[in-house]
Amino acid sequence: MGIQERKQRERERRRQQIMIAAKRVFSVKGFNRATMEDIAKEAELSPGTLYLYFKNKDELFSSLSIRILQYLNIRLEHVANDRSLENGEQKIDALREAMLDVYKFDPLMLINMFHLQSGETIRNLSPELFSEIKILSRNSLTSMSRIFEEGRSEGFLIDKPAAVFADIVLAMFSGIVLWEESKKMIHEEKNFLEQTLNTAFEIFNRGIRK
Repeated sequence: MGIQERKQRERERRRQQIMIAAKRVFSVKGFNRATMEDIAKEAELSPGTLYLYFKNKDELFSSLSIRILQYLNIRLEHVANDRSLENGEQKIDALREAMLDVYKFDPLMLINMFHLQSGETIRNLSPELFSEIKILSRNSLTSMSRIFEEGRSEGFLIDKPAAVFADIVLAMFSGIVLWEESKKMIHEEKNFLEQTLNTAFEIFNRGIRK
């Protein structure tokens, strides 16, 4: 292993160390109350070291969201390309399972991602990180559109653009995730997300069929 490769591995290891610490701090304190100093203390590093890897708290927070966006892309592409699903109806049903799986994969980061995309934080990112988030989000919508386009070509969906169906599903999913999270302040021990998401998909599926 060359010197350059060792340096790159060490840099990536340190970056992951910071992100793991940041996730712990954000989960306890939330984004607004957490500071770079808190994260540095959790990571057992100096605050100055953090700024060698992330230009600010917003960028660190957003880098954590990249992971859940990548997983969302993987799950949606799998459904869109899965040849074991015989028709569009099965793929639309598998889409519901994929969205629920993404939530279960990392609920905290999914919630953070939706907050990120709807807030001012995204304006403070580096151009590279902002571009990556845009590309991953666009790819997710493209994969979903392909699923609905297959259903339209089979003739059992109403004559509306597949991209519109994809927009509705993502908006429905993000809205339910954020709403259920806000309800925990009232009923902390209860989680109705799976039940609510299943019901929402059932109503949505009825509405888009001929």
